[in-house]
Amino acid sequence: MKRATGGFTLLEIIIAMAIFAMIGLASNAVLSSVIDSNQLSSEKFDRLQVLQRAMLVLERDLLQAVQRPIRVEGESTDIVINGGENLLSSEADGLGFVRGGWQNPQLMLPRSTLQAVAYRLQEGRLERLYGNYVDNVIGYEPKVRVLMEDIEDFTVEFYLGSTESDQKDVKWEEKYVGTKLPQAVAVTLVSKDFGEIRREFLLNAGKDQ
Repeated sequence: MKRATGGFTLLEIIIAMAIFAMIGLASNAVLSSVIDSNQLSSEKFDRLQVLQRAMLVLERDLLQAVQRPIRVEGESTDIVINGGENLLSSEADGLGFVRGGWQNPQLMLPRSTLQAVAYRLQEGRLERLYGNYVDNVIGYEPKVRVLMEDIEDFTVEFYLGSTESDQKDVKWEEKYVGTKLPQAVAVTLVSKDFGEIRREFLLNAGKDQ
């Protein structure tokens, strides 16, 4: 009499296939979740790098601000810094001044080491305006560099210094048009990604006092 050969029943095979299918679905879900998390982290890191670069550019410009007037539409002025609401067609605040330290080794390029720069907010973009020359002719259009996008607000404040009566209180001015640099400038950005970001910069005028 022959012995019965071992094997799997149809029901056992179906159950095994169902188990393997469930394991495969679970593994796919975990893998998709990991990939999505990695993509989100990468995008967040990229936006953080954009923010850091924008803050470095702003810091570099402000810390090298100089008391140098510029021509406005070809006319001489004694204004060295200008900031306030709707300046430079900004949808929020605007800021303009002259910075030094623009590298030009041995003056090989036909320009100085000074550069007129400005900041404004347009269509949710924080823009830096600049040109090759400090004083430009009438009708000159500055170059525009977009530093950040998805910006909801951009405000600038100025600290002019304390008097004997308010030495304990720091009073920030919302608008300033001056022939001298303020002691400090505060810049506040409201970003969709990072919320409100505020930086305060002590200018050369404040360091010398």
